[in-house]
Amino acid sequence: MNEGLATIPVQCLDECILVTGAYGAQKTDINISLTAAGLLWTATDFIVKGLSGRSVQKANHLNEEVQLGVSTEEGDIPTSEEGVKRNPLQQLVDYNKLFFSVFSVLQKLGADDRPEVRNSAVRTLFQTLCTHGQKLSLSMWEDCLWIYVFPMLEHVSHLASTSSKDEWHGKELGTRAGKAVHMLIHHSRNTAQKQWDETIVLLLGGIARLLRSFFPLLQQLSKFSSGWAILLAFLKNSILNGSKEVALAAINCLQTFVSSNCPKGNLESSFVKSVLDIYELVLQTSPNYKSDSADKVKQEVLRGLGDLYVQAQSLFNDDMYLRLMAVMHLMIKSSMNSSDYDSELGSIPAVQRGILEIIPMLRPTTMLSSMWSPLLLELLCYLNGEESPLHRNSKEIREQNSDALANGTKRSSVEQGHINGTGTKGDTVVGCGWGILFIEKLVPIMVNLFLEAPPNERCSASPQVIQGLGRCMNTRRDNPRGTLWRVSAECFNRVVTDEVRQENAECGSDMNSYRLSRARFWKEVADVYETFLVGSCGRVLSSDVPSADSATADESLEMTVLTVFGDSVLKLQKEAPVEVLQRLVNCLDRCASRTGSLPIQTVGLLPLHCSRFSLGCLQMMFSLCSCILKTSSYPAVSETSKVSISILTKRCEVILGQFLADENDLGDRPLPSVRIEETVCVLQELARLILDIETANALNIPLYLKDALRENQSHGRAHLLSLLPTFSELVVSREPRVRELVQVLLRLISSELGLQRLT
Repeated sequence: MNEGLATIPVQCLDECILVTGAYGAQKTDINISLTAAGLLWTATDFIVKGLSGRSVQKANHLNEEVQLGVSTEEGDIPTSEEGVKRNPLQQLVDYNKLFFSVFSVLQKLGADDRPEVRNSAVRTLFQTLCTHGQKLSLSMWEDCLWIYVFPMLEHVSHLASTSSKDEWHGKELGTRAGKAVHMLIHHSRNTAQKQWDETIVLLLGGIARLLRSFFPLLQQLSKFSSGWAILLAFLKNSILNGSKEVALAAINCLQTFVSSNCPKGNLESSFVKSVLDIYELVLQTSPNYKSDSADKVKQEVLRGLGDLYVQAQSLFNDDMYLRLMAVMHLMIKSSMNSSDYDSELGSIPAVQRGILEIIPMLRPTTMLSSMWSPLLLELLCYLNGEESPLHRNSKEIREQNSDALANGTKRSSVEQGHINGTGTKGDTVVGCGWGILFIEKLVPIMVNLFLEAPPNERCSASPQVIQGLGRCMNTRRDNPRGTLWRVSAECFNRVVTDEVRQENAECGSDMNSYRLSRARFWKEVADVYETFLVGSCGRVLSSDVPSADSATADESLEMTVLTVFGDSVLKLQKEAPVEVLQRLVNCLDRCASRTGSLPIQTVGLLPLHCSRFSLGCLQMMFSLCSCILKTSSYPAVSETSKVSISILTKRCEVILGQFLADENDLGDRPLPSVRIEETVCVLQELARLILDIETANALNIPLYLKDALRENQSHGRAHLLSLLPTFSELVVSREPRVRELVQVLLRLISSELGLQRLT
């Protein structure tokens, strides 16, 4: 069989193959059976060489006929016996019959009750097809698939389903202490059914190789449509009803089919839909399955779903994309209130990890740009604890699908605007069944997608994004040591900075919709800052003393939020409504007032990080009013300055007045250092502050002073004039630094008024 096939008489070749098959089927020695399977592989090499040489032989035969015609004219006519003697194999060997004889033997060995033998036969059969498939005619492919491959699939599947589930004991090796010692068998192979499942896995792997290498050729077969339907049904059944290993092999078969053919342009939309149908049906059928193996299967299906979209983006339309979102929503809902304890142990369940892996893959293409808004709104539902706006009437859809599955009929498509879901508007992010850990991972993914979206889609979704991030930031009140609020605050800074810099022209031509959306955006921004900045930053939120590193990190993040608020929002905004600006500046003022609003008896107990944050807010208000930092967006910044200056001067007057009152109340006793530092900071910032003319006109000072300052172009220190009565009282302060700074301010006022000493 190794070296003598070319010399064996023609009539004996078929008998040699049958004898080799008999050696494979014998049960005396398994090594003989495995060697026989290897010899069949050798035989196919010989046969395929004959098949590939047939076309050459035909061409040569035509040439010989031409030569024979010439020879006949010359009287040299060969006999038929002489033609046969020249090349006996050429006329008599039926390579097609030999090829199928090998396949017939392999098919029988593929049902052998010994796992090693049948697995070897399956490998040999598919290796033969994959290696020599290009040399087979279409008719031979038809016979291979319909006579051997599909029947083998059906037969092996039947044998697997009817095989025993009883556990085996390994071969007895001897005894120890009077007890038999058996060879250990791995738990994945300790029953007959598990070993048959291993054979099915090999079959599925072979089919995956065929689809990867020969799918365009297979499409040319006359029975391709019916074969494709049979294969899809087998894969679907393997995923739904097979063991974990069989299900994963079926999923891998689909993934291999998609990943190998989509980049080459071999797939039409109908094939993508058929794969999507299977994934969708599997995930809709299995949400109630709770086991490690079921979770692993669902996780792999989710990965396959994401890979399907990535590979076949150009074939997706809006309806198919909405089906993707429907499946994602279903899996998130089904993972709520899971019975496992992964979240309690600090890890995310497998299904939720799979969801987080595919979400970044679902970014819509240019042809699906209208899907950005549904995608972002869908993700925001999980942050806001609300029911998805895209998916209603879920109960009816779920019942319809259940009835269809019970009747064995094809699952009806999930219509646009419907999906399985049970969330209610009253849910909160803290109480969501999928847990804080899932939300923590989802927030940056959602923000990254939002920042990649086209400007017009971002414009419509930005209010909801800000609202969702604000809800997550507010979890700090209940869980100050959690990480969700930290992650959300960092993402909020990214979003609000980028949104403030967006130009009107980038958000489409519908200016009415744009203005409405931006008004909502600024309203949500103000809500977040009022709740988070005022309610959570610069405060003691827990009686537990945090670690030094944690306290430092929290304070650093608070100052970052404050810096972004002032430098990137208030200074760079171009279109914020005046009432929103007033709310935002009032947020700063309320934070800056904390130290000064405390009575003298308790102000000294204020933690250092609280007083530092309060001073930071106060300094930011001074920065907003300064004309030194004006940018190209001068009108917008000037509007911010005009709103801020009146609030700032009132705050300064309150702080300085509180200092005077405390000093009078304490008499000779020293003031708390916090109160002194706050007062000194105010006086120093007042000395540095320089106003532009429009900001100076917003001050609450007599009109004649404004006119005089404008005519003399000496408006830069106009704010000092409004506080002159307070300075006059501070000249007798017992604190040396305060007296010195007041003297400096009085000199600046004199210079601003053009007054000089007489001598």
